[in-house]
Amino acid sequence: MNDESLQFAKALADGTRQEILRQLCCRWLTVNALVLALEGQVRQPTVSHHLGLLEGAGLVRVRQRGRHRHYTLNQARLTTCCGELLRVYAPDYDLAPVRANDEERELT
Repeated sequence: MNDESLQFAKALADGTRQEILRQLCCRWLTVNALVLALEGQVRQPTVSHHLGLLEGAGLVRVRQRGRHRHYTLNQARLTTCCGELLRVYAPDYDLAPVRANDEERELT
């Protein structure tokens, strides 16, 4: 696994960061808007810390508007990194959907 894949995996290993990424899917939010979306379960400094880690892993895109930074999920990067992990850990994986009967036959 290369350093980028490792950084990606570490970024996704935390439940709070996973929830932040879910909140950022298909929309731009500020840190304060994220705190509200997380219903106060995570404080602003913690959200900022997690966003820094996600930004370092390339999983969020950032744009500055005045004093505020807005964040959104970097879907292209997420897709690329997931594909890389599949190539490393499941190189023979067939991306075609598996039928339930096929799975049962493999287990017996």
